[in-house]
Amino acid sequence: MLNLEEKTKAIISALEDIKATDITVLDTSKHSTLFDRMIIASATSTRQTRAIADNVSVKLKELGEEVCGREGDDDSDWVLVDLGDVLVHVMQHAAREYYNLEELWSKAQAIRPKLAKTPG
Repeated sequence: MLNLEEKTKAIISALEDIKATDITVLDTSKHSTLFDRMIIASATSTRQTRAIADNVSVKLKELGEEVCGREGDDDSDWVLVDLGDVLVHVMQHAAREYYNLEELWSKAQAIRPKLAKTPG
């Protein structure tokens, strides 16, 4: 079982594998007892949204993590992957803009350094 930091890095890597964009990691540990991190990423199409969520699920299962649940595969403009202490939201741009989870969880601390791959 991965610690929270390793799990977060593995999720980001799985998101980047399928070209997710605008990846944001929020530390929600002080604002929710249900999960410690929320990761939000953007996709450009229904196919990519599903593919990204699939990749996150597969890669984390390969690392011994449990996928507790998954929602949104039917309409696929927003797929939620529940990994217990981390929630992953893969959203198309219009849904992400409309629901604006970053603002909703604005008191949560954004975590950006050292987690995402550097371009190049």
